Amino acid sequence: MDIDSYLNEHENKSLLRVLTCGSVDDGKSTLIGRLLYDSKLIFDDQLAELRKASEKNGTAGAGKIDYALLLDGLRAEREQGITIDVAYRYFTTPRRKFIIADCPGHEQYTRNMATGASTADAAIILIDARHGVLTQTKRHAFIVSLLKIRHLIVAVNKMDLLKYSEEKFRKIEEEFGSFTQQLNIPDVRFVPISAIEGENVTQTTGKTPWYQGDHLLSILETLDASDSRNLRDFRFPVQTVIRPNLDFRGFAGSITSGSIRRGDPIVTLPSFQNSRIKRIVTPDGELEEAFSPQAVVLELEDEIDISSGDMIVKKGNLPHIEDRLEARVIWMSEKPLLPRSKYIMRHAGRNIQGRIVELQYDIDVNTLESRHATQLPLNHVGRIVLETSSPLFYDYYRDNRSGGAFILIDPLNNVTAGAGMLRPPHRDKVPEKEKEQLQTFVSSDERAETFGHGGKQIYVAGEDSELARSFAKQLERELHRLKAHTYGLDFKAEGVWGRSAREIVNASGLLAEAGLMSIAVLPGLPVLPRKAKGTYCIWLGNVVSAPETADRILPPAKANENTAFLLARTLYVEF
Repeated sequence: MDIDSYLNEHENKSLLRVLTCGSVDDGKSTLIGRLLYDSKLIFDDQLAELRKASEKNGTAGAGKIDYALLLDGLRAEREQGITIDVAYRYFTTPRRKFIIADCPGHEQYTRNMATGASTADAAIILIDARHGVLTQTKRHAFIVSLLKIRHLIVAVNKMDLLKYSEEKFRKIEEEFGSFTQQLNIPDVRFVPISAIEGENVTQTTGKTPWYQGDHLLSILETLDASDSRNLRDFRFPVQTVIRPNLDFRGFAGSITSGSIRRGDPIVTLPSFQNSRIKRIVTPDGELEEAFSPQAVVLELEDEIDISSGDMIVKKGNLPHIEDRLEARVIWMSEKPLLPRSKYIMRHAGRNIQGRIVELQYDIDVNTLESRHATQLPLNHVGRIVLETSSPLFYDYYRDNRSGGAFILIDPLNNVTAGAGMLRPPHRDKVPEKEKEQLQTFVSSDERAETFGHGGKQIYVAGEDSELARSFAKQLERELHRLKAHTYGLDFKAEGVWGRSAREIVNASGLLAEAGLMSIAVLPGLPVLPRKAKGTYCIWLGNVVSAPETADRILPPAKANENTAFLLARTLYVEF
């Protein structure tokens, strides 16, 4: 094979990002060092230096190589015999390329572990066979599940010290297996290994005849990590604008999820302007189609004002757009998280001012139960509600890891305070403001008897602002002719879904509680309030661009007086 063929074959190998974690002294660094050694990826001078370092700082015994020293590069790490920082190592086999993150096991360095896990496709959790499952082992497994790593390999290490006891291995497998069943990790496998001896790491020597599975490297080489990528939702945060001459204006960035083809219709956020992809440009030439995680420059058919921090998405596949968010957060700061604290939220290349509205609960790592908390200390995991100064364009982390991840930065010292994962809101949770609201003296049934109908929130939205306003007025006029008690609300700040729109929604809710039929028009917004009892959402536009919460989708040609006449009678009779 010539050099060009070799390089081409090497370039086209699939890449797997792997995390190693677990409690302190479980042998994570030793395992990775052994993988590098057995894969023949250590140069002669590195091996000589490793032997010398093993004699001085090694813990493997006289005359033996301490493979952990290949990764523990900091002086403090070598002196203490522990891992502090996250160490990344690259190696390759004939079948695959790997980037392995060696994460620290000590509790005070849990934040380092979460950092290493944020980009991983698979995780290896090591358990010392002598000590079994520890609290830190569970904590790391919980963080792995939080970060939606779908493949978990549980390597029960140091089996050589227990004479490769099957009984001990099965006991750990049963105990930790029952714990991982609660974590919703689809693929969990157990492997008995000895990192120092190399048993079941890159080969099997027959010391565990009772184990019929593959050795560790074989599992890593054959693991299918394609299910961890979101190829459905196209998200393109704009990093910078490229304008080398008067004839070209492109938008540079990395595709964080999904794919895009030349000619695809797109929407820009936050302006909600429509266009199509004219060209997809890379340093190697133009492409017909681009996928995550490629870095490309997109040129649009229309001249649209787009700047760094904006987002380009496919038309009909919009992210959630909210300024009140719920998330799970891993706290990484010595200063605990407190409600009403303010932070800088960094998400998809944007920095937004944010405020912690509520700390809903802390999570017990051992039992996975939620518990009341007034603050969130270092290395704890909790659920929070936060508000941002401007709307956020995001996906739920469960659906799109890149679109649902964020960090919180302390504005006083620019230190990363926490890492968060955006989640769907609690449907049954009542906001504190609503809890404090005074109960009325007249029931909704009494009001319905007086007015002849119940309270109702009717929302009208669409791509054409004027059409949405016109149809909402026609609908209110028809309801009024039926002697319905109505009140119209018009939100005129187009292209923004934030606090102002939320106030319209809240006002509409109060009017409905008073027994009125409120008709709120939200023109130019491709979103509608969530489905709830007493709401009815009308979308004027095509089916592809309609929000999920639309109860009625009307083509623009049918948004006329006749349709308003018929719809008003339907709403009046039903409600």
